[in-house]
Amino acid sequence: MHGPRFGCGLGQCGACTVHLNGAAIRSCVYPLGNVQGKVVTLEGLGTPENLHPLQRAFIDEQALQCGYCINGMIMQAAAFLKRIPKPTEDQVREELRPNLCRCGTHIRIVRAVMRAAQAGAGV
Repeated sequence: MHGPRFGCGLGQCGACTVHLNGAAIRSCVYPLGNVQGKVVTLEGLGTPENLHPLQRAFIDEQALQCGYCINGMIMQAAAFLKRIPKPTEDQVREELRPNLCRCGTHIRIVRAVMRAAQAGAGV
């Protein structure tokens, strides 16, 4: 797998975010024995032939730079859009605040999440 990344190892940066029963969790601090068969990684959201709307939006908005944080950003956003399908920009910013990006692509990341929301990614 290439989606989840090891970042801080403390559950603080978000690079390792996966979905557990539809909720975004930090995999680096979650006991592996509790998740067998229940986890969805970035690879499980879509395929190269059939991208998830968030994956498509991140490409369309060129929201990638180094790519290290993108797994966590997309996984956090996907779980968020399931809870709040039509968020405001402020809600997106607040939701993604704990996910760290050192490249400074936050503006494009927020635009990508808003684009995916408009495309119905949370439905």
